[in-house]
Amino acid sequence: MAAGGSTAAALGAFIVFEDEAGFSMTPPTTRTWARPGHTPVIRVRGRSQRRFSIAALTCYKPGERSRLIFRPRRHADHKGGGRRSFTWAEYRDLLTAAHQQLDAPLVLVWDNLNMHLHARLRAFIDAHDWITSFQLPSYAPGLNPVEGIWSLVRRAGQNNTAFTDPDHLMCSLRRTLREIQYRSDVIDRCLAATGLTLTSSRPKSQQRPPPQRPGGTSARPSASLPPGCLVSVRFWWVW
Repeated sequence: MAAGGSTAAALGAFIVFEDEAGFSMTPPTTRTWARPGHTPVIRVRGRSQRRFSIAALTCYKPGERSRLIFRPRRHADHKGGGRRSFTWAEYRDLLTAAHQQLDAPLVLVWDNLNMHLHARLRAFIDAHDWITSFQLPSYAPGLNPVEGIWSLVRRAGQNNTAFTDPDHLMCSLRRTLREIQYRSDVIDRCLAATGLTLTSSRPKSQQRPPPQRPGGTSARPSASLPPGCLVSVRFWWVW
């Protein structure tokens, strides 16, 4: 998906990855200390139905601090078969808020969730020049850095915790995500874990021949980037 990086460079945009995840009152289990022969037991309230969904954006741009933007959604009618995911309008509002917060165009990269392909959401994206979207390959969650964010949230904010009520769960999730927001290095490592990298390139129209040394030999080019060059992100899918 090299075109996504070229588009971001030309627009001076943030590369934005999006994903969503569900969370319930039943926490994930991890290892802990206990007396020999006494397996620790944690009693939790509520069933395992999803109580909250969170949509998150990881935002990258060379020369800028990496950002994390998220929006939670509580499922009040989880027992009555109500919607347990975001609507197309909620995705629209999230993208609009991200555009205003970043104050830059967006190159959006997300999966093929049916709501991402909703006709009204596609019409919204096509009608605004500050956003361009690309779809990730099918069955490729390892290429989305937001998956790393979810792993951190479940390990740091949920594991081995008996939540007293949904508000306790939401408070823990918010606290963990806000801590990650202050750690741009953690957000960068989530991108590095996917194997995708930020690379720099200069348009061919701006390329200049290397300076000539006396005697006709070319001088070795400097390792630093010249002012005014464009920086892009290039994605390569290897199958």
